Amino acid sequence: MFAVFDTLRKPLRLLILPLLAFVLAACEPGGMNGLGSNGPRIDASKPVPVALLIPRGGSDSDNLLAQDLENAAQLAIRDLAGVQIDLRVYGTAGNAAMAAQVAAQAVDEGAKIIIGPLYGEAANAAGKAVFDEGVNVLAFSNNPSIAGGNVFVMGQGFGDTADRLVAYAKANGKDRILTLHGDDVAGQLGRNAIQQAIALNGATSAGVVDYALSQEAVIAAVPRVKATAAANGANAIFLTSSSASALPLLTQLLPEAGLPVATTQYIGLTRWDIPAQTLALPGVQGGWFTVPDPSATTAFSQRYTQTYGALPNPIAGLAFDGIAAVGALVKSGHSDALSAARLTQGAGFRGASGVFRFKADGTTEHGLAVATVRNNSVVIIDPAPKAFGGAGF
Repeated sequence: MFAVFDTLRKPLRLLILPLLAFVLAACEPGGMNGLGSNGPRIDASKPVPVALLIPRGGSDSDNLLAQDLENAAQLAIRDLAGVQIDLRVYGTAGNAAMAAQVAAQAVDEGAKIIIGPLYGEAANAAGKAVFDEGVNVLAFSNNPSIAGGNVFVMGQGFGDTADRLVAYAKANGKDRILTLHGDDVAGQLGRNAIQQAIALNGATSAGVVDYALSQEAVIAAVPRVKATAAANGANAIFLTSSSASALPLLTQLLPEAGLPVATTQYIGLTRWDIPAQTLALPGVQGGWFTVPDPSATTAFSQRYTQTYGALPNPIAGLAFDGIAAVGALVKSGHSDALSAARLTQGAGFRGASGVFRFKADGTTEHGLAVATVRNNSVVIIDPAPKAFGGAGF
């Protein structure tokens, strides 16, 4: 569930939670202007050294996830026709100091690109450790504050989700959007992502209402939401809360207060289908949220299970994605295949959760589907794109 933090810069580790895709602050923002150097040269006719940084050596849960990440990377390598990847695996013990140390070691030992590590501050440290060598880092984090320079964050972030949903809302006549968010770090970052998406997509902000993370504060926010919606003509309410936090209470109280689902579109920044019990809540019926491409995620999960005998951790798909992107780039045969310019080619790549592409700011755009809840079940109302426009693969 969302935690309350004292300050945006408080040291935190970022783990992408598959249920909620939280974004938390890392210990130090990346803070590097531009995309860094072009990246090391490679010989595409020979095995390309690739470093995989996983949290092996940390907690028991980290070790389990580390194995899933390595398994997924190996699964992706099997798909690469005509490309040879020399995968070198390094354990970070889930901490920043070790991540920086092994990132530098990996580059000293010849790695041309780094996939991982997992936590935001570890990814930030790894990126800084190899920045001068021009080696890019494809981190498993979804923390936008560390993106940039030579660090690309592969996880699905709030900006990615907000942009998809606001674009869909505007196209379907729900273009006056009220933002409702918790006053913690995650809520504030979610608010910012929604407001930016509203501006980018030409929608209208119908106000912003916040609340403290307590039941009393959530209840007290409801009259303010109703008044703000009425004053500004809101026809949609975009909530940053999750099913583990205020979402169940808000989706009950807001319709009861006079903002019925028949006239007010409820939109969620987090997954409303996990845990499955959330789907039975009356207040989420008809709400909109995003999910990764269902056909792609199912195919990846089935292949992983057939190969390794167990379901993968959802985060493991990011290791698959990293290898898929590297393989596609190396297959092009360019000596600068792993440069920032090549990584950010417009057409993107196909991965475990569908299409994705790296953006110039170091974040990643994912091809997301828009889903709703009908009769306690998930229904896709706008499928995930199968390709992006732009030159490339």
